[in-house]
Amino acid sequence: MGDNGHRPGEQWDAVVVGSGFGGLVCAGYLAACGRRVLVLEQHDVAGGNAHAFRRRRAYEFDVGLHYVGDCGPGGILPAILSGLGLADRVAFRALDPDGFDELALPGLGLRVPAGWDRYRERLKRALPGDAEGIDAFAAICAAIGEEKHAALLADMDLDDPRMLKLMPLTGRWGRRTLHDLFDHCGLSPRARTVLAAQSANYGSPPSTTSVFTHVSVLDHYLRGAYYPVGGAQGLVAALVEALEARGGELRTRSRVERVLIERGTARGVRLADGTEIEAPLVVSNADYPRTILELAGAEHFPPALVKRTRNATMRLPVAVLYAGLDRDFSDRPNANLWWHNGWDVEAAYREVAEGCPSGELPFAFLSFASLKDPESPHVCPPGHTNLQVMAPLALRYGVPEQGGYRRDPGYAAEKERVTELLLTAAERALGPIRDSAVHLETATALTHQRYISSTGGTPYGLASWGPFGMRPEARTSVKGLYVVGQSSRYGSGIAGVAISGILCAARVTGRRLLAEAHAGAVFTDPALLPERPADWDPMAVSRGAARRDRSVARAGRGVRAAADTRTSSDTRAPAVSHASTETRAPAASLTPTVTGTRTPTGTRTQTATRTPTDNRPATVGDQPT
Repeated sequence: MGDNGHRPGEQWDAVVVGSGFGGLVCAGYLAACGRRVLVLEQHDVAGGNAHAFRRRRAYEFDVGLHYVGDCGPGGILPAILSGLGLADRVAFRALDPDGFDELALPGLGLRVPAGWDRYRERLKRALPGDAEGIDAFAAICAAIGEEKHAALLADMDLDDPRMLKLMPLTGRWGRRTLHDLFDHCGLSPRARTVLAAQSANYGSPPSTTSVFTHVSVLDHYLRGAYYPVGGAQGLVAALVEALEARGGELRTRSRVERVLIERGTARGVRLADGTEIEAPLVVSNADYPRTILELAGAEHFPPALVKRTRNATMRLPVAVLYAGLDRDFSDRPNANLWWHNGWDVEAAYREVAEGCPSGELPFAFLSFASLKDPESPHVCPPGHTNLQVMAPLALRYGVPEQGGYRRDPGYAAEKERVTELLLTAAERALGPIRDSAVHLETATALTHQRYISSTGGTPYGLASWGPFGMRPEARTSVKGLYVVGQSSRYGSGIAGVAISGILCAARVTGRRLLAEAHAGAVFTDPALLPERPADWDPMAVSRGAARRDRSVARAGRGVRAAADTRTSSDTRAPAVSHASTETRAPAASLTPTVTGTRTPTGTRTQTATRTPTDNRPATVGDQPT
């Protein structure tokens, strides 16, 4: 038996490749419907784009979940969770309903409220010259949002020709560009930029974004914006508990190398260590081009699909600055901040697609986890702020052989440049924060590619795949092979991938699982879920049972050993760090300086100039990843 419990030749009813939110939802529903399901995750912890990581025993940062929509009564995501018996295990806290997103453009500020009517009226007050066009735009988008919502809950297959009658505006506008809709409504350049100011939620400009994508994301948030109590990892851990309660299993540090296919039928997977696991059903939550061209193999698919997939393009990657500040921003509203430096959104996307040759980010998204989840024991120390600054951004760096970038001085210099871009944008939006920094850490496209294995390092999935607006369905031409995730038909954002997961399980089982769950059906007995002890830790749950059990055993031995040898308490506090999610790289100078090093409690200990990136190994809790 291997390190994670792998047994040569073992058999399951279904194997899910990747533990992103779509994969976990699909796995949970397959297990609830009676399948024995195994989830395999290459990383140290489950969650994919929804996982979190901890630093300095003081901060917990979300990788990709910064807010979710439609989590109030009757919401889609709570219904999906409730169907797995998790209604009492996952709670959501609302962001400010009068302005869950704050838009900051030159000379104009706008708070985006919940509800299409309030949103439309606030836009018209801010842009009175565009009132007529805003009315037309909001009417079309709100109607498409209602059509999509009704279609998801309809008692018929989404591919049923009758569905077109339920979605007339979607049929007319869904696969046209957002730019086309702006033209149709006669909107000014200023109005277009305001309406596209939150476009980093899907990572593309109006000229290459379908109306359906824009509406799917915006309508989702206008139904109310929320954040899961306990953070993203708590949401992931709840899904792991639901899977395990029905006999399923999660195994981390288990990289799938190949989907095994014989005579057009999936028969299981082979891991990187050579172990083969048999299953008549394989669901890939991995990146779509990688699934088709690498994991399964192009030879198993029709030439037209292979050509389409080889010619596909991905949306932009994202750069993220994770910052721990010994400064209290609790006087701010519980809202995200979208900062823009100009009024040309198309030019802004051209700039970030080229890696910002101008030396300044044209826009950035700022998320305050400490405002969204102030009672979390992990998010940050009292009086501190957990801030994340992110923007779509291509790297201006030539990638060497796989993995070699982490020790390349050229990459270290580029990462330093990206850090400065993000930090400068944050200060343009918030004012000076450098002297408040206790922890700074930057993730780039390559960081994302390393941990999530996404083509191009994007969290957004496919930008183009054949005809404009087309995305893959759950079922592939290989019998027993299905796909879920960001690149699938409904996979935009956390709720989108969750929908892709439950609809995939519905396709496999032949049931209308989403409609049933939304109507109140619960597919598993909540009494089967494990009790949560007082020290319950979602990070430990998200490692999978095999590694979790070994960690508990090691911890017990460590406690006994420490009791025999401890002579004093450990009160060490780490100095200010500019850490990295990569392994050690050569030192290089960092432009900004910090006048002082602070402990996580905010006490100044000495005066120091910020040192270069130390690139220590990434940690989740106390375990290296």
